[in-house]
Amino acid sequence: MSTLTWIVAVALAGGVLSVGAAALLGMAAGVQRVGVLISFAIGALLGAAFLEILPHALENGDPHRMAGTVLFGIMLFFLLEKLVLWRHCHHDHCEAHDAHSPGHDHGRSGLLILVGDTFHNFVDGILIAAAFLESTELGIVTALAIIAHEIPQEVGDYLILLHSGYSRARALFFNLLSSLATLVGALLAYVALSALREWIPTLLGLAAASMIYVAVADLIPGLHKRTELRATVQQMLLIGLGVGSIALVRALVGE
Repeated sequence: MSTLTWIVAVALAGGVLSVGAAALLGMAAGVQRVGVLISFAIGALLGAAFLEILPHALENGDPHRMAGTVLFGIMLFFLLEKLVLWRHCHHDHCEAHDAHSPGHDHGRSGLLILVGDTFHNFVDGILIAAAFLESTELGIVTALAIIAHEIPQEVGDYLILLHSGYSRARALFFNLLSSLATLVGALLAYVALSALREWIPTLLGLAAASMIYVAVADLIPGLHKRTELRATVQQMLLIGLGVGSIALVRALVGE
């Protein structure tokens, strides 16, 4: 197989495998448990942002510029969420804040996660192509590492899409659609790797910003609606499990 064929095959397979595994794990949990498992999703998002994505971004970019990128990204996603809210608000009544519909957030978190995940998948494609251009063996190892890192994060993303009101089929479809950014990034990197490498820190910074924003601004406030000690302990344990899943995979797979 040629290098380009390897890149295309692995980029497609990697996206499908990580999203498929995440969907299976999410479905196994059951829709009725999505509200509880949102705590795990929060941990997975924060773990991916702080333990995986930001360290890679800082390794390849200026720390001050990187901090500015994350700050800009948080403000950008705040504005994007406002635009989504305005679509649901009519005069003095805003259904996005309707106390009688706490089950989901009318797609706000899901949309933001899909945008950030697309940035992240695009960068994964660049990394896969760069590895295969070095050697086939390095490319395969890199792809396996990326898939392993992606699964716990994709589980969190899938749960958030369900929490946002998406059906199982729509959540799986949009996650798969977002995963195609891996192929786009890989193909563009194959053609113009040196130019795209300069954009990796910025794209990673925006991806991290989306995950931090959704976790802190959209999901964590919902946890505060349950103030009893048992619920708090359960939430903390699941958040820790989410962070730990990212840390464990990172330790097993390595850099």
